[in-house]
Amino acid sequence: MAEVLLFHHVLGRTAGVEALADDLRAAGHTVHVPDLYGGRTFTSIEDGFAYGQTVDQAALADAAAAELPADIVHAGISAGVMHAQRLAQTRTGARGAVLIEGCLPLTGEWAVGPWPDGVPVQIHGKDADPYFAGEGDLDAARELVETVGPDAELFLYPGDGHLFVDRSLPTFDAGATQLLVSHVVEFLDRL
Repeated sequence: MAEVLLFHHVLGRTAGVEALADDLRAAGHTVHVPDLYGGRTFTSIEDGFAYGQTVDQAALADAAAAELPADIVHAGISAGVMHAQRLAQTRTGARGAVLIEGCLPLTGEWAVGPWPDGVPVQIHGKDADPYFAGEGDLDAARELVETVGPDAELFLYPGDGHLFVDRSLPTFDAGATQLLVSHVVEFLDRL
């Protein structure tokens, strides 16, 4: 079974983020969900983003990873993908990465370097999500899949809801989340 470090989205470590982690735990995997916001949660992306600017999230994410073995799967939801992808690309020994509703480019301003050899990745997002599809994450995901090759998978779900995996939000999509969980569990079971 895999050990996963899952970083929450911009609204914080909500009950919906914990429920997603519980789905993976129910499949036999160990999932850690650090709270980068110190217990705070938000109801709007704008408020969560504003608060996120006041804390050193990268340092908190690095500290959470440092407490765990190197051979873990780095996962993130939306804004949490920044930490998961950075750690998967820079922390020696990463076992894999799961990027949900976000993906950073391999080159340019947001890039953290090349994708490491032998680190499989799975990416999930909605095909009309204004954040994922509309702000370049989908293009970055396609580039990553092309670069990594057979160790990379991209799963697109119909619709435009962002944060669709969070049961505590009105954008929750039960069908897409169930399918996502099945893909992620298959991925983790292969590692």
